Amino acid sequence: MNVEGLRYAQAVSRTKSFSAAARDYGVTQPALSNGVARLEEELGVRLFDRSPRGVQPTAHGAVVLPMIDHALGALDSIVAEARRLTRPATGGIRVGVSPLIGADLVACAFDAARGLPRPRELVLREADLGLLRADLRSGELDVLLVPAVEAMPAYRHRIILSEPVVVVDPAGAPGAEGPLELDAAAGADYILVPDTCGLTTFTTQLFRGHDLALRTYPGEAASYRVLDEWAGIGVGAALLPRSKITRRHASCRPLVRAGAPVEISYEAVWSRSNPLAADLEEFVESLAEAAVPLGSDTSASD
Repeated sequence: MNVEGLRYAQAVSRTKSFSAAARDYGVTQPALSNGVARLEEELGVRLFDRSPRGVQPTAHGAVVLPMIDHALGALDSIVAEARRLTRPATGGIRVGVSPLIGADLVACAFDAARGLPRPRELVLREADLGLLRADLRSGELDVLLVPAVEAMPAYRHRIILSEPVVVVDPAGAPGAEGPLELDAAAGADYILVPDTCGLTTFTTQLFRGHDLALRTYPGEAASYRVLDEWAGIGVGAALLPRSKITRRHASCRPLVRAGAPVEISYEAVWSRSNPLAADLEEFVESLAEAAVPLGSDTSASD
């Protein structure tokens, strides 16, 4: 079985787009489509349906694609361990961090790196998402800790932490308390920030993914911190991860969809060909385990 075909199918599953998957792998869309078609022929099942809403797994694909993820993950771990045995890497782990990543998670990352069988130091760089992704591709960074808002299917991914999202809406119903349904939240005018930390992408995807119009304030805040402050003085509504609320808001309510909390997820992203790949696998695994209590804390009520 052709491994490249498996990777192409995994990329299409993550991006929900044949063209986006092809761009990420640096191949033409026909080449990627042919690779997926050959895999489907070999497996004897069709993996994807195309529709106006994008590419979705078929019923068979919903079963097979997670198995492809698992198989490729195991294969990458074998290759990474072999490289570590034959070409041990030295030095620290260079970590690119989105501004949305909190200090508690960064502290967990330091502990995870120092707890490796071969302890390593971390070298942190906080920057805009575009710069972080470019540096990962060029090899200037080893791993990213970023909101899970843009697929990079040629790379390894692991969700580290998810936390609830809240709405600050000074113009909402006076005295309203408790969770706010997403459909009802769509009536507000939202302040946005430059799409550098991932929050605006998350907000846009959230509303678009549920066929809701996103009404926006005509201005723009410089950062999520300013967004929090402006919402507090009544400039407009704000959508924020709960941990990023820095002040008390009388109009701050948990956001839910059909009664279930809406959450933003943060992920680690790294290259399977990195000389530190085996250590990165262990580092990310340890970080994910350490971050569980952080996610539990952010889910607690006031």
